[in-house]
Parts: sequence; structure tokens; C-alpha cells
Amino acid sequence: MPSGILYIVPTPVGNLEDITLRALSVLKEADIILAEDTRTSGVLLQHYGIKGKLMAHHKFNEHQTAGLVKEKLLQGLKVALVSDAGTPGISDPGFLLARECAREGIEVQTLPGPTACIPAIVSSGLPCDRFCFEGFLPLKKGRKTLLETLTKETRTMIFYESPRRLVGTLEQFEQVFGPGRECSVAREISKLHEEHCRGSISEVLEHFRAAEPKGEIVIVVAGLPQEQHREHRNKYRMEGKDDGEEALGR
Repeated sequence: MPSGILYIVPTPVGNLEDITLRALSVLKEADIILAEDTRTSGVLLQHYGIKGKLMAHHKFNEHQTAGLVKEKLLQGLKVALVSDAGTPGISDPGFLLARECAREGIEVQTLPGPTACIPAIVSSGLPCDRFCFEGFLPLKKGRKTLLETLTKETRTMIFYESPRRLVGTLEQFEQVFGPGRECSVAREISKLHEEHCRGSISEVLEHFRAAEPKGEIVIVVAGLPQEQHREHRNKYRMEGKDDGEEALGR
């Protein structure tokens, strides 16, 4: 018996109309729909008249459910994986199951569709021809080291953050990248109260100190200007130090 197919299905990050016709077709035809939160996904499915099929698959149980789902796929079932919003696997559950399917030779199809990081960087006014996605920063261990590494990053950087930690993160960015570094904070993308706050890190920080942030947050930070990057590199070479370019893949 041929194995089934795992479909990675992006869902709207805000407006429920931001879903593709193909995504709706896959969700209707799937034997099982794996959801990060069955209540959240249930609202979307109900909106489009798709009933039943839901099974919880989130970061707290994905190690247990991955094996069961793999067996269902090997039996020939079609399984669709969705997260609360956006594309599964991008700072959401999905990687583990996709990896297991790849190892077993089970077909994995990822549908193109909504994600928060692309609208955020395109709307930021910052260069988007080359960028790096950092997702959520570590809360404690490794956070300082990672940020120190990113001070040498020349590409535009994208971060996800919770509203309650936004001000603290911007304060840390001000210290690490400097108060004048350009940045943009996108909030509630594609929702009724969508907001894009652009300016220097210090300007954006002052805005959110005065106006408590709410909703989903994407931070976009300009990379180190090439001229400063060259100065930084030359300084380290004169001092006989490794400037870390090899580690950054450049």
C-alpha cells in the first residue's frame, strides 16, 4: 500500500480570507488535521464549513503524537498540519514530524501561504533582498552570545517577540546595536489594528514605552552597514583576531 501524504498547510496570521483555495481543498480532503490549538483552528474550519478531523499536535505532545501520525501516513491516510497562524515549522510545531516523514520516505508537501515575517520585512522599508530570520530569541541561556554575534550581521534581521517582552527586547537591542540603528516593529499583521512603527531603535522604543503593545509582534532590524562592517573586519584582522565571518557563512 502506498503511503499517504503529509501536507504542511499555512493558515491566516490575521484576516481569515488570507487563505489559499488549495489550502481549503487540502483541509477538506484530509483524513486528519493536526492542530497546534484545536480551539483556534476550529474557528477557521468552522468559518469554511470543514467539520471533524481535528487532532492536537503541539510542542508539549509532538514527540508522542509524531509516531502515531507516521503510522497513519504509512497506512495511506492524508494528514494536514496547521498551526495557530502562519506556516507550521516556522517558530511553531512541524519540524519534528516533517523530519520523521522525510526519514521514512513519506511524501511531504508544503503549501505556499501566509507567514508573518515576509509582510513585516517588505513593509519595513529596510533592505529585503538579503535577510536572516532569527525567530524568538532565547530567553536566557545563549541570548547574549547570539546577540553579540548578530552585531556583525550585514543582512536585515527578523525577530518574533511577545508584546509583554517587546520593550525589554528593544532596550537590549538599543544597547547591542546602538540607538540609531534603523528598525521596524510590525504588530497585528492583516488584522483590524495592524500597525507598523518605523524609525531608529530609540524612537521605536519610546513609542512602545508610551503605548502598551498588544498582539503578534515582528521586529525587523537593519544589518550592519557595509562600511562599518569593513571597519570592524579590518580592526579584528589588525589585532590578529577571527572576526567570525566563517561562522556566519560568508
